[in-house]
Amino acid sequence: MQTMLLTTVLCFALLFFGSVSGQVSYTIPEEMDTGALLGNIAHDLGLDTKRFISGKARIYTRDSGEYVELNRNRGVLLVKERIDREALCKKTTPCALHFQIILENPMEFYSVTVQITDINDNPPTFEGEKTEFKISESAVIGSKFVLERAVDLDVGTNDLQRYELEPTDNFGLKLHSKTDGHKNVEMVLQKPLDREKQEQINLVLTAVDGGDPQMSGTMQIVITVLDVNDNAPVFTQQTYKATVTENSPKGTAVATVKALDADQGSNSKITYSITNTLDDVRKLFNINGENGKITLIENIDFEESRNFQVNLRASDDGGLTDSCKLIIDVTDVNDNKPEINIMSKSNVIPENAELNTVVTIIHIEDKDIGDNGKVHCFITENTEFTLKSSSNNFYSLMTDSELDRERASEYNITVSCSDEGVPSLSSSVTLTLQISDVNDNAPVFDRSLYEAYIVENNTPGLSIFTVKATDADWKQNARVSYILDDSSVNGVPVSSYVSVSADSGVIHAVRSLDYEQIKDFQFRVKAQDGGSPPLSSNVTVKILIQDQNDNPPQILYPVQTGGSVVAEMVPRSADVGYLVTKVVAVDVDSGQNAWLSYKLQKATDRALFEVGLQNGEIRTIRQVTDKDVVKQRLTVIVEDNGQPSRSATVIVNVAVADSFPEVLSEFTDSPHDKEYNDMLTFYLVLALAVVSFLFITCLVVIISVKIYRWRQSRILYHSNLPVIPYYPPRYSDTLGTGTLQHVYNYEVCRTTDSRKSDCNFGTAGSQNVLIMDPSSTGTMQRIQSDKSILDQPDSPIEIYRWRQSRILFHSKLPVIPYYPPRYSDTLGTGTLQHVYNYEVCRTTDSRKSDCKFGTAGSQNVLIMDPSSTGTIQRIQSDKSILDQPDSPLEVSYLKLT
Repeated sequence: MQTMLLTTVLCFALLFFGSVSGQVSYTIPEEMDTGALLGNIAHDLGLDTKRFISGKARIYTRDSGEYVELNRNRGVLLVKERIDREALCKKTTPCALHFQIILENPMEFYSVTVQITDINDNPPTFEGEKTEFKISESAVIGSKFVLERAVDLDVGTNDLQRYELEPTDNFGLKLHSKTDGHKNVEMVLQKPLDREKQEQINLVLTAVDGGDPQMSGTMQIVITVLDVNDNAPVFTQQTYKATVTENSPKGTAVATVKALDADQGSNSKITYSITNTLDDVRKLFNINGENGKITLIENIDFEESRNFQVNLRASDDGGLTDSCKLIIDVTDVNDNKPEINIMSKSNVIPENAELNTVVTIIHIEDKDIGDNGKVHCFITENTEFTLKSSSNNFYSLMTDSELDRERASEYNITVSCSDEGVPSLSSSVTLTLQISDVNDNAPVFDRSLYEAYIVENNTPGLSIFTVKATDADWKQNARVSYILDDSSVNGVPVSSYVSVSADSGVIHAVRSLDYEQIKDFQFRVKAQDGGSPPLSSNVTVKILIQDQNDNPPQILYPVQTGGSVVAEMVPRSADVGYLVTKVVAVDVDSGQNAWLSYKLQKATDRALFEVGLQNGEIRTIRQVTDKDVVKQRLTVIVEDNGQPSRSATVIVNVAVADSFPEVLSEFTDSPHDKEYNDMLTFYLVLALAVVSFLFITCLVVIISVKIYRWRQSRILYHSNLPVIPYYPPRYSDTLGTGTLQHVYNYEVCRTTDSRKSDCNFGTAGSQNVLIMDPSSTGTMQRIQSDKSILDQPDSPIEIYRWRQSRILFHSKLPVIPYYPPRYSDTLGTGTLQHVYNYEVCRTTDSRKSDCKFGTAGSQNVLIMDPSSTGTIQRIQSDKSILDQPDSPLEVSYLKLT
């Protein structure tokens, strides 16, 4: 039945919404099933459902219980759990749920009100199933007896509407409507009672509500008829009023009520009682049954109940009663601090966030009323943020100025809220906000110009000094790399002088520097951070090269000649201090390394001359006499001031004479000329001995070659070993012609013991052809071009021609290839970077083959006829390769069949 009633109410419930200043209202009946549709919030707010998903839409409610849930995907509100209007609001009307819909990115919120309408799901209920009255039989017609009121938790038309009393033989019902909307029910005596006829009367009181279908509750009334008590108690007031302050201590007197009874004796004794049912009145208040004093027995909280109605009854011993009510108003005390609720907040924002960027949305609530509930919020100490009230009790914390992470990377923002009560109560909350870094700072060098010194002749790789740049940003944005800018010093890239470490900024010298070539140079170093995009800055670095004493003094005058003798003349009449000459020297070093001092090291007569220490002037220190020899020889040493010092010496010849013939006679027969003649004779004898030795050596070599050739022919004549072609490294066959990029001599020879074979190409200018006749069994021919190679000295071809034919005819030993060093195959062409000798030899035990290349200049082609059994041809072109320098030697090797 309850389900049918719920369905009927849902069908006729008015479902509507309104949107004013971001607010939406719905009206639903109570007791809706879990999961039932409450409303299409996305449509009602004019938002797309995708916004609910991207904005992470959620419901914010301060209460602990959540009756409504949000379906983001559909954008609808659903019933999360059954809503009991009576449990939620009791008798308060209207009954509504209040919550907010929060969206992020950007932050938005909308207020939603869901009004809960009542359904007739509660019948009227009496506190007790039975009540008893003792009524005197002398009670007059019209006597009233206050009955217990039924309580219906529903409101409106579903609330209690009427009472019914059965049977109605003696009593009837009378309802009194109160200003508060409640109805007091009284039982009125309509017919006199007769205890002798009926001592006890049983009645049934029925309470009926106005719901559809109607619901009712009953209570049994038992009346005991007494004898003669014809005056009922009467309260002095029908309505009493009192005020009590919340949080008053227990036992506080609230009010005192009084009733009067005209009877005497026991019939005038009045008993007071509280008749409230189904509420908390009897839990909070107590009445003294004898004197009517009402006291507080529990603490009262204004935020829970602002007023109370206490229903009182006065009864005498005769069972007559009267009723009244006590209205108790609760006075608010400022006992609640403002509550600060964080609805949504950002923990991190970038330092380049725009002004008025919302950081946090907070909701403020104070349960007190009046001035006690008026709240003001503010922030202190942070001028970068401001707190603005967006609507009633809602505040937005937003940026008020530009942020700079390098100035402040974290903010602790304290939001304080205080009410206007006396004394004022306040509360606060601290929000921690991190500022994320943006690459907005370029690296900064600690100096605007660097100057460094390095001593010349340094070791390459020496660390000169370090540049340092700092970046105020964070992490990757603050990681600095150092780069050497492209520039040149005297036309040479600066990178050939110095290098910079990308990580540490250490500048190293790439090569040894010479002060005499370059005294200083400058370049720029760029510091670049790791941001995106990267920022950079430059600084100029100046390197000053310090001189080292690495150059000795150089004598400019007097000039030292090899054979002739130059002398300064000093007349015999020269006085003391006579300037003979001046030694002039320079030092290419600088500073103290170039400070020169002159000293007289040796002298024929030390007592006659002196040298100026600073100017190098040679002067006499005494009067020249006739006894002084004509030829004076002075050795002057010039030293610089370096550490250690370097020096140079010069010999100054001085002639002490008054005339030139005197000087000439002195220097004509000099021991030097005699010594020179002796040396010349020695060199002539030595040259004659060397020529004789070379002539004898040549004769011995020629005779040895003749003997060797005869022995070799005998060895090859009886040899049955075949000749296997040898392919040198870096050799390739290009269009049938093997090429070697340079010119070589090649020797082939064979001895009795070692089976050695040498092939020798002659010097530049010779051009020969060795032809192996295919029809023969091993004969090698040599065809010479118009220009005879015998015209060239030391031509080797004629020497081994006869030998070669004998070698190739009788040789059966295979030639095993040997590869010379530094040989590589380049683009299909074998190359040797330099000129080598290459040997091919063969021994009984080692099978060793050597091929020796001689000097550059010869150009030959060795051709092995594939149809023959071992004939090798050599063809010489008409044009000498001497016409082209470094002409490559072309050699072609073909395998013997």
